[in-house]
Amino acid sequence: MKKETRENLQVGSALGMLALGMALTVAGFIVSPLGEIHESVLGLFAECLIYAGSIFGVAIYAHNKYAEIKTYVEERMPASQN
Repeated sequence: MKKETRENLQVGSALGMLALGMALTVAGFIVSPLGEIHESVLGLFAECLIYAGSIFGVAIYAHNKYAEIKTYVEERMPASQN
């Protein structure tokens, strides 16, 4: 699997989980009893937020670490080898 395809799949699944969590939360307001959200809906929404946050957080962390390593290697390489 290509790197771009994998990243697109991760971002798509994270966005899908956010959309699902928001939809369930809104649905929790409009079903009986009106205006109250059941604990299970809030728990599922929290899990959706954690999943999306972990996907985005891991991607950002990995990207930053790669940039740090690349900068370190470029600084240590003599100019003639670039």
